[in-house]
Amino acid sequence: MARVRIHDKPALESWDDVNLTMKEIGECQIEIDKIEADMNMKISDTKLEYEMKAQTFKDRIAKLEIDLKDFVESNKHELDGKSKVLNFGRTGFRQSTKIVLRKVENIIKNLKAYGMKDCINVKETVNKDNLKKYSDEDIAKVGATKKVEDVFWYEVDKEKLE
Repeated sequence: MARVRIHDKPALESWDDVNLTMKEIGECQIEIDKIEADMNMKISDTKLEYEMKAQTFKDRIAKLEIDLKDFVESNKHELDGKSKVLNFGRTGFRQSTKIVLRKVENIIKNLKAYGMKDCINVKETVNKDNLKKYSDEDIAKVGATKKVEDVFWYEVDKEKLE
């Protein structure tokens, strides 16, 4: 790994230097945006090209699946139990159970009333935005801490560069 020398004094010595540095950062960001736009266009074109190549096969599979389902349903009596093993795969039926929910609020109320609370999902999380509003003493009382720091930021005005 190469050694990196740390400068004793800042590389930028004036606000003009800061301004020019932000200009350069903005120009780099604009170039990155152009590269990413070009990349996304190529990815989109490639996806479309391959999707069109695959569409014929997808259509064929959809038709074959319908034919397969129709045949198996009409010959269900020949299955070994609920399935049949063939040279190139297996086919059959499996039992599927679904719960249909309408008026979820009423269902939750009824689950609570009948003591079926194990059927209710509850996810508890800390609302940090609300906790931030309390005093430091109250925050500490619940076992949390408040960390206040000055965080550096910058914003490049790309419109002026373009």
